[in-house]
Amino acid sequence: MKLPNVINELKSPKEVENFFKDLCTPSEIKAINERWEVAQLLYKKDKTYREIAADLKTSTATVTRVARFLFSESNNGYQTAFKRIK
Repeated sequence: MKLPNVINELKSPKEVENFFKDLCTPSEIKAINERWEVAQLLYKKDKTYREIAADLKTSTATVTRVARFLFSESNNGYQTAFKRIK
């Protein structure tokens, strides 16, 4: 079974969290969470890349990378997530 299908079978946010804790290192989880926080701030479009980087204590390279997938080279993953959580 492919990873997206496994995640889809999990029944609660806690199950997903525990699965990722088993699957990923703490650093990988931190990086994923950081990218999601960046994506949320970019989606709101009320801060500059530098402001986002400073607020989250991350690099402008991370902000730029997330922006690239959010706005230009998108697989629509971020966009789909934002539509669903409105």
